[in-house]
Amino acid sequence: MFDEIKFDRMDRLPKYVFAQINEIKMAERRAGADVIDFSMGNPDGDTPKHIRDKLIESAKKTKTHGYSVSKGIPKLLQAIADWYERRYGVVLDPQTQTVATMGSKEGYAHLAYAITNPGDVAVVPDPTYPIHSYAFILAGGNVVKFGIEFDDEYKLDEDKFFEDLTRVFKENSPRPKYVVVNFPHNPTTATVTQEFYVKLVAMAKKERFYILSDIAYGDITFNGYKTPSIMSVEGALDVAVESFTLSKSYNMAGWRVGFFVGNTKLIGALQKIKSWLDYGMFTPIQVAATVALNGNQQCVEDITQKYAHRQDVLISAFSRAGWPIHKNNATMFVWAKIPECARHLGSLEFSKRLLTEAHVAVSPGIGFGDYGEDYVRIALIENDKRIRQAAHNIKIFLKQFN
Repeated sequence: MFDEIKFDRMDRLPKYVFAQINEIKMAERRAGADVIDFSMGNPDGDTPKHIRDKLIESAKKTKTHGYSVSKGIPKLLQAIADWYERRYGVVLDPQTQTVATMGSKEGYAHLAYAITNPGDVAVVPDPTYPIHSYAFILAGGNVVKFGIEFDDEYKLDEDKFFEDLTRVFKENSPRPKYVVVNFPHNPTTATVTQEFYVKLVAMAKKERFYILSDIAYGDITFNGYKTPSIMSVEGALDVAVESFTLSKSYNMAGWRVGFFVGNTKLIGALQKIKSWLDYGMFTPIQVAATVALNGNQQCVEDITQKYAHRQDVLISAFSRAGWPIHKNNATMFVWAKIPECARHLGSLEFSKRLLTEAHVAVSPGIGFGDYGEDYVRIALIENDKRIRQAAHNIKIFLKQFN
């Protein structure tokens, strides 16, 4: 009887590709293999000491252990607004244009639930971080995709992007209600110019859609590149929200701290649904997050330089192993085209065999969408010695295909 009960939304959700890799990884480790793990964007460094110290100090206070505020304590919301004003010259109302979330992933899921009517259409460029599309699917909406293109320096082909986006609006009925953008991009690391957002805001006003912008990797940039924000574009507050997370910039992935800012209507919807669903983050975490945003940002620079160095080491070592990879300007990832000799395997089979035969774990590009098939994502979360060991293992692995 109960087997006949259907969970339609869950039926629309495929098996998480990354779970397959994780299961193999765990099996290899249980069998005694030394797996070099580049598969997850999980920072390997400590959270900076001044942030941890503030957490401990706050946690020792009895009054911080009760229910918190679902949208974020006032000091954290003010810190978010101040961060945007310092960085981008954007003035925000902390109470109506900011909201703290339990990481940006939770924020996207809850925002989609709050703003999606059955059948609403969201445009999500492909490949993409999975929650960007599945948040809308789980909320009963539909997703339209198109592939993004970029050059050898991972700069987005912005003209092609707007050609494809224009085509989507001409061809789809009902017309899309939301467009999701994520730059610096996960997984491809692609970057955009400020002019990209100027054009996107103008198009949103013309075509009447909302923009959801994700700059989770906005701090992790190299070679002089600086991440622009859609919020600094005139009129953006009319049509857009933007998300950020402290996970990568401050090595706070497990703390689950993020935030959304922007359009009052969308932020209000997220604040409202969160008031029904949660009581907010543990107050000492919010206090420590306030210190992270307001404090000395040298720790962010140090973390960024670590990723820049690791990218250099990885590209050099993998190139000598027979896997040439181009250098990018942002994120803690490398988006690597599968070596030509093994490309016929496809990204999932290549990743499985790389794991079982070379004991190197990466994320298959197909897990991020159809346009990721020829690629894998490599997270820069192993030290120099481990990177070079991985390159040695890969060199041996690739010989069978030559």
